[in-house]
Amino acid sequence: MNTDQPTYEELRRQALAASAPRTGRADTAIACDRLVRIFSADGVEVQALQGLELTVERGDLVALVGASGSGKSTLLNVLAGLDVPTAGSATVEGYDLLAMSAKDRLRYRREAVGFVWQQTARNLLPFLTAAQNIALPMQLRGRRGRGTADRRSAQVTRLLEALEIGDLADRRPAELSGGQQQRVAIAVAMANDPAVLLADEPTGELDSETGAAIFEAFRTVNRELGATVVIVTHDPLVAGEVRRTVAIRDGRTSSEVLRRTVTDEHGAESVSEREYVMLDRTGRVQLPYKFLQALGMEHRVAVDLAADHIEVRPDSAEDPV
Repeated sequence: MNTDQPTYEELRRQALAASAPRTGRADTAIACDRLVRIFSADGVEVQALQGLELTVERGDLVALVGASGSGKSTLLNVLAGLDVPTAGSATVEGYDLLAMSAKDRLRYRREAVGFVWQQTARNLLPFLTAAQNIALPMQLRGRRGRGTADRRSAQVTRLLEALEIGDLADRRPAELSGGQQQRVAIAVAMANDPAVLLADEPTGELDSETGAAIFEAFRTVNRELGATVVIVTHDPLVAGEVRRTVAIRDGRTSSEVLRRTVTDEHGAESVSEREYVMLDRTGRVQLPYKFLQALGMEHRVAVDLAADHIEVRPDSAEDPV
């Protein structure tokens, strides 16, 4: 009898440990574990998210990228509380997105997260001024008491100044450019000091110069107002300027690009970036298409364990059976 073989009970404990939800760290703002979202239309089920895993630390500035239909917008809607996951787990600043009641979900959207739409017209009420639009979420929050009006006014002024639109306070959306409207929209999203700011293609309707200015506004929110910022984007300018870019493919996180500033021996600074393939809890990875195409890999591959790495090679008829 081979005593090195694990017993049934040991295998059972390992399986239960692997399937248990991960414990979030104290510095984690967003944690998604095996997140699933299934849509049903005309009797056909479509899995928009297929066991997605994602962790975002507090104070981070992250871009989500991916082809149309990859699941990135579905993920953003789940994180915003606009959609309910089918299975898995997702928490944002301690809120369990699968366990919230309708009342909790409404409170979550008002207080915990801010949201900026791509279409500028969806972010602002056309009959209110910029200052009134920013004040509205605070009024809907329903807090009353002595000094409440003064605190609201001070918060409006603080946001207008932080986003450099103080001179636009009395203008209605029709009197603002697209870039100005998006700056006001960011201020509206931050009105109740949410811990997390989410944005869906916020520069999609803007030219490159205006888009760069809007991205700088998100930097301000992240750096000066302390919000964790997650942006869904197709804009390479935005994706290339954040510390972390997460690619989503077929409903799962497939790769990440991490950037950091390095200083050489002469004191000159430059940005170094490295792309990583994501490994989920079951050991699955999504290899980049360009790698698979370059080596003609499809259907199955040969995998060998080396001393400090794993070798993945195209299947070959010469491989031993």
